[in-house]
Amino acid sequence: MELSEAERMELQRQANARNGRADSARHARLILLLTEGSTWAQIRAKLDCSDSYIDRWSKRFAADRLAGLFARHTGRARYKVNDRIEARVLAWTSERKPADGSTHWSTRKLAAELGGAISHMTVARIWAKHRIKPHRLEGYVCSNDPDFETKAADVIGLYLNPPQHAAVFCVDEKTAIQALDRKDPVLPLSPGRAERHGFEYYRHGTLSLYAAFNTSTGEVLGKTATRHTSAEFVAFLTDIVTHQPRGKEIHVIADNLSTHKTKQVTAFLEEHPRVHMHFTPTYSSWLNQVELWFAKIERDVIARGVFTSVADLKRKLMRYIRKYNEQPKPVKWKYFDPTRRITPDSSVTAH
Repeated sequence: MELSEAERMELQRQANARNGRADSARHARLILLLTEGSTWAQIRAKLDCSDSYIDRWSKRFAADRLAGLFARHTGRARYKVNDRIEARVLAWTSERKPADGSTHWSTRKLAAELGGAISHMTVARIWAKHRIKPHRLEGYVCSNDPDFETKAADVIGLYLNPPQHAAVFCVDEKTAIQALDRKDPVLPLSPGRAERHGFEYYRHGTLSLYAAFNTSTGEVLGKTATRHTSAEFVAFLTDIVTHQPRGKEIHVIADNLSTHKTKQVTAFLEEHPRVHMHFTPTYSSWLNQVELWFAKIERDVIARGVFTSVADLKRKLMRYIRKYNEQPKPVKWKYFDPTRRITPDSSVTAH
């Protein structure tokens, strides 16, 4: 089979086109392979086609040249969903539940429920268009604190504009940290395979970790305790005072846990008038920056840790804190929208 220079250039253009039809590119590659002297067996291997495919398109090209390579049947037009069907799918998805008692729809269940009028792929395309994901579930917490704005403004004010010559600490406790020891050996990380832990474990006991996050420097003062009572919390507040210069103002941000508001805590504050407690709004401990640091130590040490005893757990927690304090990082707290301000008289929605 011989080609003119113009035909060869056009076939090469079609074969290398990135935005053209895939079948046209395949036809062009077939003809080019034939002109290069490739056997039918070689062409079958390269194009993953049959002998009838090679025979059909080579004859069409021999008869009509380039015009013969255009497909006679381009397929049916893509099915388009009209507004009525789309609205019906969206209404069923959001307003009804499956008859079998399922909590949410799948594409196939909804398509069958609609009497087979549309396919499950049509349902999937409608959901994708409107960004609907019935299989997803997210949780939320809503603060019912009537003084939410005032308390939030107080806490955020300490982050954005802390008092001069004063120390601001975010304080909380991570309770019931389990000292878990794996009964089976840990299989280490290897190429193509994640680290694996055995299913069974031995629980040696639990430990509570108290942490105070310095908002200006990012340093963490940590202490472990076997119990979680108001006495341990007061003892930790005493440690914070001890680690600061004598007479320095100390502001402590804490959540509304009952152990933070006992008579022992009140007595401590009376004895240390330079220590000021600031409580986050109810169900809003996410305002406390130490929670970000707790998430970090959970990922780095606790979640995948293997601890042979409670003492081993304590040692590894304190070692992590010491190494972290060598290069601490404060949290950069800022508003993405400076036009929205939290004031006692404004209405603010927490996300």
